[in-house]
Amino acid sequence: MPQITIVDYGLGNLRSVEKAVEEVEGTPKISSDLQDLRIADGIILPGVGAFRDAQANLSRLTTTLLEQIDSGKPILGICLGLQLLFTESTEGGEFKGLDIIKGKVIRFPQGVKVPHMGWNTLNIKRENLPLLEGISSNSYVYFVHSYYGVPQNESDIVAETEYGVSFPSIVARKEVFATQFHPEKSGANGLQILRNFTRNLKR
Repeated sequence: MPQITIVDYGLGNLRSVEKAVEEVEGTPKISSDLQDLRIADGIILPGVGAFRDAQANLSRLTTTLLEQIDSGKPILGICLGLQLLFTESTEGGEFKGLDIIKGKVIRFPQGVKVPHMGWNTLNIKRENLPLLEGISSNSYVYFVHSYYGVPQNESDIVAETEYGVSFPSIVARKEVFATQFHPEKSGANGLQILRNFTRNLKR
């Protein structure tokens, strides 16, 4: 079974991600060890909390993480993990991200209730992505967030979701994939996405 390192940088619902990966026949390991990033078949970057704290906590791992991404190793960002992949975030100031997905993380506009919490649907823009095998537009997934990423390149947007505005809910660039929602909390649809990610590591 594929070895998947779930990055432990002190922020995230790691156990629920671990359990979901086990359910889709992956072999997860929660770790902050650089060697575990190097030997993994794939990496999951989860996260719950503030961008600034996450980036500070992640700094020790950043060089190795970027090396693994540059090598073509598949990575899946979840919620705050998606936002960390962007160039910068406006949450609580201006903070630099990993700059894998060119673009900026912004807050929902005034008049939109935050956080966006609960079930909402996907509007899939890019078909035939292995990550979305068995997932169709209007599939429900579970969100908890007040900020979202806006890619510079529209081609990085895989799916959008409506919540006062239309925002990117799945982004991808080469072997980097990320969901603004929590697949580990999204029932059968979320497990299918994690299953697709895991299966792709075997190919």
